[in-house]
Amino acid sequence: MSSRKRVGVVGVSGYGGGEILRLCAAHPCVQLVYAAGETSAGQRLGERYPGLGGALADLTIQAFDRHRLPDLDLLFLSLPTGQSRTVSAGLPQELKVIDVGGDHRFVDGWTYGLTEVTGPATIAESSRVADPGCFPAAALLALAPLVGRGLVQPTGIIIDAKTGISGAGRGGGSTFGYADVNEDVSAYNLFKHAHAPEMRHALSRMAGGAPASLVFAPHLVPMTRGILATCYAHGRLTTDQALRAAREFYAEAAFVRVSDNPPHSKWPQGTNLAFVSYAADPETETVIALGAIDNLGKGAAGQAVQNMNLMLGFAEQLGLEMVPMMP
Repeated sequence: MSSRKRVGVVGVSGYGGGEILRLCAAHPCVQLVYAAGETSAGQRLGERYPGLGGALADLTIQAFDRHRLPDLDLLFLSLPTGQSRTVSAGLPQELKVIDVGGDHRFVDGWTYGLTEVTGPATIAESSRVADPGCFPAAALLALAPLVGRGLVQPTGIIIDAKTGISGAGRGGGSTFGYADVNEDVSAYNLFKHAHAPEMRHALSRMAGGAPASLVFAPHLVPMTRGILATCYAHGRLTTDQALRAAREFYAEAAFVRVSDNPPHSKWPQGTNLAFVSYAADPETETVIALGAIDNLGKGAAGQAVQNMNLMLGFAEQLGLEMVPMMP
């Protein structure tokens, strides 16, 4: 154990933090030695997660105090948007930090952590990484090969996305109970979702700084986890050209699969995989780009562990080469 890198998780009792815990518990080169949680402080991890065994189950969840952190190589912050900025203030600069929440995306001093778009080398050189939101991870991975190569316009994009209930977090509120969401689909936060500015900023960067615009319509569907983003863009190309561009763009990507067929939200379940596909109509100059991810995988914890691997000098795929859960 002594040769393993020492990591910690703040927000371990939430869905994202719990998924980071699950991935780190099976990781061959890291040891989770610190866990913090607001509502679960004082509990053993084994009480919160009964499936854990050994020393990890006996680790006591702490109330976060930056002055009482153990010696760590990397710290994950898995907190609701608005909370990680305060927690990260004053952390030692030599401590590598990954913010899974929304406070540091495109903030000076932080690297945007969508690895396939930012670049593995840039992530590896960073000490502060802000992971993308779950919706942006699905949509941007689908759009990046087209926007980045000028094959579609970065303006007038429409993103229609469906997400599972776990995307709201464990503290999502009373309206996410079984009776409320079962056999129901609903749109929410139209024109005001927090991920829309993030996607617009990222698309502009992909387009070399050109203005970008989009309309984002998120929908809640009655499934536990998963995201399917259907993105509509303007461009005069064929389906084969779009697929070819994506295969070239992701030729070296460990976790992106380009599919001839429209992906299902279940395809990447329980993994860090992302599936992308395309359909295009040159006559109407319309391109449909589809992205499917697990919102707790590539949309949160899997992406965080992928970045951790790079930041700590490991192989990018280490601890993440999992087969999707089917059904």
